[in-house]
Amino acid sequence: MVAALVVILVVLIVAGLTTVGRSLRVVQQYEQGIVFRFGKIIYPPRGPGLTIIRPVGDRMQKVNMQIIAMGVPAQEGITKDNVSVRVDAVVYFRVVDPIKAVVNVQNYMFAVSQQAQTSLRSVIGQSEMDQLLADRDNVNRELRRIIDEPTEGPWGIRVERVELKDVNLPEQMKRSMSRQAEAERERRARIISADGEYQASKRLAMAANVMARDPAALQLRLLQTVVEVAAEKNSTLVMPVPVELLRFFDKYAPAPPTQDMGPVPTDTGEAELAAAEASAEIGGVPVPPPALTDVPVPEIPKVPIPAVDESAVPPVSDPPVSDPPVSDPPVSDAVADETPGAVTEAPSTDVAASADGRKRAPRKPPAS
Repeated sequence: MVAALVVILVVLIVAGLTTVGRSLRVVQQYEQGIVFRFGKIIYPPRGPGLTIIRPVGDRMQKVNMQIIAMGVPAQEGITKDNVSVRVDAVVYFRVVDPIKAVVNVQNYMFAVSQQAQTSLRSVIGQSEMDQLLADRDNVNRELRRIIDEPTEGPWGIRVERVELKDVNLPEQMKRSMSRQAEAERERRARIISADGEYQASKRLAMAANVMARDPAALQLRLLQTVVEVAAEKNSTLVMPVPVELLRFFDKYAPAPPTQDMGPVPTDTGEAELAAAEASAEIGGVPVPPPALTDVPVPEIPKVPIPAVDESAVPPVSDPPVSDPPVSDPPVSDAVADETPGAVTEAPSTDVAASADGRKRAPRKPPAS
């Protein structure tokens, strides 16, 4: 009897422990528990901590409420300007409504992944290559809007952020872009060099103006140049020639014919140079070319055409046309008589015209 009571007590204790184990659930701080009682959701979802459910007929499903970072596989596509690219991205999302995420979609992780891949291919087709490379912020916002639109309302999932990870270009396109960047750098170098030459020419003109006021300054500058050349260890012999001697020869040299080229234009190109310097940065916004100023065009002087006296020109007469000489045709052997000693008569003096207009003597048959 005592043994039976002990067995019954042990069975009751085991059953009670089993019931308590099936009834108690622990929900983490970053989770929410959804209770299904005989297949029907019990509102509201259970919060974090220790919760009790019925051991029979209740089932709890936990939903993670943390932000999930999911990588989107690389997608190949053709941009709006017909460039083949390969782009991959990463999506940050979280569950805002655990009931919709469990009831309305079977596997919300797989559903968000597929939606992100299709949206990425769509954005690639609607964007240009330069926009994918330089304007990624707008591309990320557009991609987030496209992914979040069908997921937040029906699925209870909010896309927090979308970032493009890498944009792979074909090798030929990479080489073309490197050549473009090299040409841009060379253009900037030429503009800077031309600007330096322009400023140096202005300084030289000012220096020449100062030296022209005093001839002794030019002579001192010449002697300084001779000293600088003689300081080097070389065998160069410098013989300075006075400028007055060159002016003496220039004075007696015949002057070349002068031509009026019109007034000197006042525009020296400084406005165009400033505009080119403003747009010299790579990837900068192109600056429209400045309007050209009206430069007066010099008039070409009209040269009078001298009159020609027609009476001084000798008349031109046509050469006389003469008839070609007429030659007698050779006498063939058929003219001669077969009998020996036959005498042939002389041809008649009558002249017959041939088909080509030449005068030929007709032949008469020989007398028998």
